[in-house]
Amino acid sequence: MSDTEQPPDTATGVPARAVLLVVNTRRETAREVAEQFSSAFCAHDIVVRVLEEDAEELAFCREGLVEVVPASPHSSAGCEVVVVIGGDGTILRAAEHARESGTPLLGINLGHVGFLAEADPEDVDRTIEAIIERRYDADERLTVDVSVFRDKELVATTWALNEASVEKAARQRMLEVVVEVDGRPLSRWGCDGVVCSTPTGSTAYNFSAGGPIVWPEVQALLIVPISAHALFARPMVVAPTSVLAVEVIADTDGAGVLWCDGRRTVELPPGARIEVRRGHAPVLLARLHEAPFTDRLVAKFELPVSGWRGSAERRRRAASDA
Repeated sequence: MSDTEQPPDTATGVPARAVLLVVNTRRETAREVAEQFSSAFCAHDIVVRVLEEDAEELAFCREGLVEVVPASPHSSAGCEVVVVIGGDGTILRAAEHARESGTPLLGINLGHVGFLAEADPEDVDRTIEAIIERRYDADERLTVDVSVFRDKELVATTWALNEASVEKAARQRMLEVVVEVDGRPLSRWGCDGVVCSTPTGSTAYNFSAGGPIVWPEVQALLIVPISAHALFARPMVVAPTSVLAVEVIADTDGAGVLWCDGRRTVELPPGARIEVRRGHAPVLLARLHEAPFTDRLVAKFELPVSGWRGSAERRRRAASDA
């Protein structure tokens, strides 16, 4: 039995259905939407699971109708989907509980931009119906696995969906690093940090650091220096099979820190090294409908497109004139 399969119901022999809810419990609206999802799923005999860390703040969990599960990389095992109610930060938290099980994440955006989310609060009823009827697909998103070395000894491993960034630990100190691609030195920079991003993360920290937006279906890794004191300090795109390395210069005065998705952190003293490579497993994002990434980009950033006279627009106008 795979991680995403539920054991059969002993009475009917039909596999029980289960959904994991991950909620930004700091938002009252998120708590209300979570209760709406829970009530609808329970009414359709779908098992609702909630993480222990969220259940304490959700009143409906005290009614004994949901399963409370510990937070772990396998929290979503046996679930057909993880419904994430919050912003992109909540989706990144949910990914920690879904990647290993291969369970798709379906985000309800209650944050700001919400690039990873699929639906808005006004879409809740349609989203519930789609999940109950299993009317959704899933996109695979490339991740990165990260290894941390000190004195050539592996001291930590972690991963990221958006980015792994090496940043200076102290504001008053510049970070001295040397960057390597596939075992060959690329450049030494005095900088505030270096972002190693996935295409999914290209609209996150990478975007703020001046990196390019990369369509999510593109298989690639991105390197973006942050405020580097160098003539050659441009964002770069490399093959998805490449291994990136960032090493804190041994004789530098400042230490660094590794951040993965802004959530997982490892200290990097002088001489420390990180290696970033394509992750062993993707993260799955559930999609309720086909929407070109271009349209998502325009909608999320409210890009001006007035005056565009593309083929679809011409067909629409022709139909209205007929």
